[in-house]
Amino acid sequence: MNDDDENVKIAKVGQKVRGSKTGQPIMILFDLLGRRWAMGIIWNLSAQNCTFRELQARCDSLSPTVLNTRLKELRAANLVEKAQHGYGLTAEGTKLFKMLEPLGDWSYEWTDMLAE
Repeated sequence: MNDDDENVKIAKVGQKVRGSKTGQPIMILFDLLGRRWAMGIIWNLSAQNCTFRELQARCDSLSPTVLNTRLKELRAANLVEKAQHGYGLTAEGTKLFKMLEPLGDWSYEWTDMLAE
């Protein structure tokens, strides 16, 4: 983590987060993942490491400010790290993605069902 990342705060267990007064771990995770483009960044980094500009292009050219903020948050949460070629998922980030991937697959079936 660099000095800029030290200013980024991720909620601790028991602290209020959006949607939860109790700050249960799952709610802390959902709060983080529910932030604009957090999931998109994780999804895009699951395939390969990306430079800042590559990641920005893969995320529909989101603003550099939002991308920078999300990367700092995801780095503070130990899900993303600076890698040899830009940014990549940490071991924990990869573990999280592997748990989310089946949910992504299920979502296709679910939306097909809704369309019927």
